[in-house]
Amino acid sequence: MPLPLPNLTSSRHPVSDHCDGRRFFNPAGLPPAGLKAIWDWRRSADPAAWPERFESPFPPDAPPERVTGERLRLSHIGHSGNLLQTAGVNVLVDPHFSARCSPSQRFGPMRHAEPGIAFAALPPIDVVLVSHSHYDHMDRATLTRLHDDHRPRFVVPLGVDRIVRGWRRKARIEAYDWHERAELGEKLSVTLWPAHHWSARGVFDRRKTLWASFALQTPAGFVFHAGDTGFNAGRDFAAAREAFGPAALAVLPIGAYEPRAIMKPQHQEPDEAVRAARLLEAALAVGVHWGYWQLTDEAIDDPLRRLEAALSRWSHPPERFVAARPGMVVELPAAIDAAATVRLVREDAQAAG
Repeated sequence: MPLPLPNLTSSRHPVSDHCDGRRFFNPAGLPPAGLKAIWDWRRSADPAAWPERFESPFPPDAPPERVTGERLRLSHIGHSGNLLQTAGVNVLVDPHFSARCSPSQRFGPMRHAEPGIAFAALPPIDVVLVSHSHYDHMDRATLTRLHDDHRPRFVVPLGVDRIVRGWRRKARIEAYDWHERAELGEKLSVTLWPAHHWSARGVFDRRKTLWASFALQTPAGFVFHAGDTGFNAGRDFAAAREAFGPAALAVLPIGAYEPRAIMKPQHQEPDEAVRAARLLEAALAVGVHWGYWQLTDEAIDDPLRRLEAALSRWSHPPERFVAARPGMVVELPAAIDAAATVRLVREDAQAAG
């Protein structure tokens, strides 16, 4: 049976340029598609066939216990989930270790690859960042297990704290609005940054909780983790560059974008992701949110083909924007061999096709 949803009907939040006190919205942006439009799409959708398995060319990662000094290590778990280690602090962003992204493990999208890190192989987790409440980014089983095994700090957008506290009353959780900053450790902080998206766990709680990207200031430089977002003319990326300087690393979604009439307000496509990396002046960008769960209509390797075309269109060096697969590791300041990564991912996609 689906898990019960928290009661958010009485939620109250500060009135702002992105909240009317009850619901959040994208200022000067597009609203999400309505329920009727989504229903019509689902009834008539003809999604591309995905292979049953699309395993990563990278072996499962075995992260070190800590990363110190001015180094940073990022390991891709799958979809938008990443382990970020720097300044002696271990941070999980949008972790998801369940087989399905759904209210129930009996139905809903099944993952097409194993996580890039086994849950048992995680180092001690200090902080968990959750970008928003959608099931592919916020998994109850994963978060409750992390609480039980690691007792981390949860840093989340406004309203998401109520959901997590409904699962684990004693969770160490802090909720923030856009532009608010949390100190995570010495020389390590995160600012919740505007994203062009929405939120829901069910039909009646749409936009009752906030969504956000993460701007991390680290010893290795500025790291931008988009979480989930539409492009929205690049406004939020340009503003982040203005606020924090050029990004040493940008983690950007490149998948779940078709049909555009439904997905444009919430999911950018690869050409927009390349433009986002350029607006952030990212030394290295990593494309996520593809090839893990089939959420939309495009083929499993279409994001990779479109990314290659976009890099050529914008004359952007391909070694500076790589498509992530589970188990892939990025290390700063010495970055991964991006050319080898592109080759491995391309060969894997061709084999799946």
